[in-house]
Amino acid sequence: MTSWQRSAPLRVFLLLCVAFPVCSEDPRTGARLCWSPNVTSCADCLRRGPKCAWCFQEDFLHGVGSSHRCDLPDNLRRKGCGPEFMEQSDVKVEVHATLSSTQVSPREIDITLRQGSEASFIVAVKQLERYPVDLYYLVDVSASMQANLDHLKTVGVALSLRMAQYTSDLWLGFGSFVDKPVSPYISVHPSKIDNPCSEYQIKCRPAHGFHHVLSMTGNISEFTRVVKRQRISGNVDTPEGGLDAMLQAAVCKQAVGWRPDAKRLLLLMTDQPSHLALDSRLAGIVTPHDGRCHLDNNVYTGSTRMDHPTLGQLSDKLLENHIYPIFAVDKEQYQWYEKLVELLPGSSLGKLGLFHAPNLLDLVVDGYKRLLSEVAVSLSVDDKAASRYWVSVSPLCPHGSTAEEQRCLGVQPGQTVYFNITVGQLSCADDGEDEDVTMLVRPLGYNESTLIRIHSKCRCQCGPTGRCDGNDQSPCRPNQPGVKQEPKPNHGNMEDSSSDPNIHCKAHGSNVNCSRRGVCECGKCVCEQSRLGMVYGKYCEKDDFSCPYEGGLPCGGRGACVLGECLCEDGWTGDGCGCPTSTAICQSPDGLLCSGWGKCVCGKCVCEDSQHSGDFCERCPTCQHTQKSSCKSVDCLRSQGLSQKDAELCNTTCALYMGSITDVSERVSCGRLVGTFLSVCALTVLCGLVVVAVSRLLLQRRVMPRGGAAADIGFSCSGKDHSYIPTANEKTVTYRRDRPPDHPVEMHIQIPKMPLDGHWQF
Repeated sequence: MTSWQRSAPLRVFLLLCVAFPVCSEDPRTGARLCWSPNVTSCADCLRRGPKCAWCFQEDFLHGVGSSHRCDLPDNLRRKGCGPEFMEQSDVKVEVHATLSSTQVSPREIDITLRQGSEASFIVAVKQLERYPVDLYYLVDVSASMQANLDHLKTVGVALSLRMAQYTSDLWLGFGSFVDKPVSPYISVHPSKIDNPCSEYQIKCRPAHGFHHVLSMTGNISEFTRVVKRQRISGNVDTPEGGLDAMLQAAVCKQAVGWRPDAKRLLLLMTDQPSHLALDSRLAGIVTPHDGRCHLDNNVYTGSTRMDHPTLGQLSDKLLENHIYPIFAVDKEQYQWYEKLVELLPGSSLGKLGLFHAPNLLDLVVDGYKRLLSEVAVSLSVDDKAASRYWVSVSPLCPHGSTAEEQRCLGVQPGQTVYFNITVGQLSCADDGEDEDVTMLVRPLGYNESTLIRIHSKCRCQCGPTGRCDGNDQSPCRPNQPGVKQEPKPNHGNMEDSSSDPNIHCKAHGSNVNCSRRGVCECGKCVCEQSRLGMVYGKYCEKDDFSCPYEGGLPCGGRGACVLGECLCEDGWTGDGCGCPTSTAICQSPDGLLCSGWGKCVCGKCVCEDSQHSGDFCERCPTCQHTQKSSCKSVDCLRSQGLSQKDAELCNTTCALYMGSITDVSERVSCGRLVGTFLSVCALTVLCGLVVVAVSRLLLQRRVMPRGGAAADIGFSCSGKDHSYIPTANEKTVTYRRDRPPDHPVEMHIQIPKMPLDGHWQF
């Protein structure tokens, strides 16, 4: 299988499986997207894209080519194709939630796709509190590893103590490798086959590709005892057969004893690089590795028969068996393995000078902690179909963790990571047939996975009849002997149908063929195509361009022209689809429809009376002298006594009216105050003048003589006395005080007003 690891931007999603439906769009875009003169079948149409549909209705668009059966579903529906006669992309996502799972869910998903379509689903990965752990030591036992092998003998007990804080169930296993036991990798001299170290007077083990020594066990003492019995071996060339041994340790699950519910760690210890695929050709081995287990009595028997595995094979087998590899390598080889781990998902690398016990313990513990805190997924698909699909993965990390490409870092026990995975189909199989493809979603380091079954639909069903063309495409043939002909109808005064071979191409009451817009072939009209649009119908009497135009487009581009009438899209109406059905465009700034003084007609306000004008009927110069019958000021001012419904109506409908009344009232009140003030001032001045006039008149009348006017009194005044003439009321009293001041004399004199000719009397 082929594995994918592609990065994609983070997407917002729900915890539900989401299929992408066909969306409505501009009919002109759909025509350009789906229609093509090269589209002659349903399969051709659906290959144009996931939004295209094919109409297999028998009487659909008489007289036009098959290519016009391919369009957007909405366009086909407007042209008269029933939904039950449409073949279109049907994207389905079915989640099987019946299978129980503790870490990865769901366990199975079925997806139905067509070429160009895509579907999304969610995979949840939960981090448990504590896991059982299986750790398999795979050790290079070539002669250069003698010192490192000695240090390994003390690791078992110390490792179990260090791992106790992370797991209470640690099992250990052990295996060894050197290289393929064939020339030129080892010396084939008889003295060195059984003992490669004979020239150093040391007893060594024979070279071997892989030897499984100890299956998984929780007995740490047994592990230590087995490691102490291990002896080194030897080979000739520098690279070792580590990758060959890793694949066997991964796929030989029964022999190694991997537990199904445990976290599986594979620790490779070596001080040299590893052979890669095709290296075995030096030994004459050209058979590719089959990726299977080949252990006989715990010894790898396929080492001399098959090539080294490819990195892709090794990666797939590690993922398939949920094994997390850790490389403990010499510092001189660190750079080589650093590039290697980039090609093996989920693997980690440690750089060590010597494989001392403390260093190995830290490497294992750190690798396990990373395995727990880092959550990522890998996807694989059948090799035969890998090029026909694409995959996008977007993680949604829990609180406290961070997203990096396709993984979440710093995930804590008990938290759940969600992966939004989108699968799309690029093409169909070469034979154009339907196919079923299997895809696996594997969280790295987990022993559970999600199985995706993709059902690729590349053929058209076209209803129960299976006739996608909708017509009888048999050629026109002359009458055959012995075949009874159907009687032809006689239309009124028209000449006998037997004398007119084109009678079936003429509409009732017409004497022209195909409405003069087509030719009659075999008793059927084949309509001519106009540069303005499409001509169709049984008698070529229909078209898609004899409708009102706006902006150079029929129906303004907001509908389809069918039988000379516009079938408008949602949101539009009118003969030319030029009127929006929404009244939002008629709302004035205060939120009222046409300011409450009009109606919205075809996207414009039509005022109810001639007093109002403006785009929203907001202008009314004489509104201060009018009163709206439905909004009495008293009703609005007393809205607190109305019902809730009436109060709301008053508050919304009468708001503008009451605002204008209030403004006018304020202006009128101010004018009245100024007028009253001026009136009071004028009245006060007038009253003062009247009082002064009346007072003077009365005074003059009282001082007039009884016998006549003052003109009858004679005065003889010298010229010098003309400066002072006493009035009739002036009197002069002269008295003398003859007593001393200590004996005052009190006098009481009453002098009445006297006429000018009267005399003083005492």
